[in-house]
Amino acid sequence: MQKTPTISPLAEGTCRMICTISAAMVGVCLTGIGLLRVVISYTRTDTIADDLLSFDAIFFLVATLAAYMAMRVDSDVRLHRLERIADVAFILAMIMLTGVCFLITYVVNL
Repeated sequence: MQKTPTISPLAEGTCRMICTISAAMVGVCLTGIGLLRVVISYTRTDTIADDLLSFDAIFFLVATLAAYMAMRVDSDVRLHRLERIADVAFILAMIMLTGVCFLITYVVNL
């Protein structure tokens, strides 16, 4: 006898947290970009950290939009797909943000 795969219910609280935190982290990335641009223009040096932060903001935006759409969709298949996208985008963005912080702290001599 073949078992049908069961889909676990959506953790709506998780989607709400990802949506809220990711939206705030976009603001953190934009603030970091602004601060780095001021320092770069003052010291006349260049760094890749501000470019990486802009890509990071895009990852956080993808996580925000996917989590928001997961809370709004009716289909269970789409709901879980969007939830998975939000989770992956959020984790990748947090890892990238940590890497950029390391880059700014230990590699970039401004």
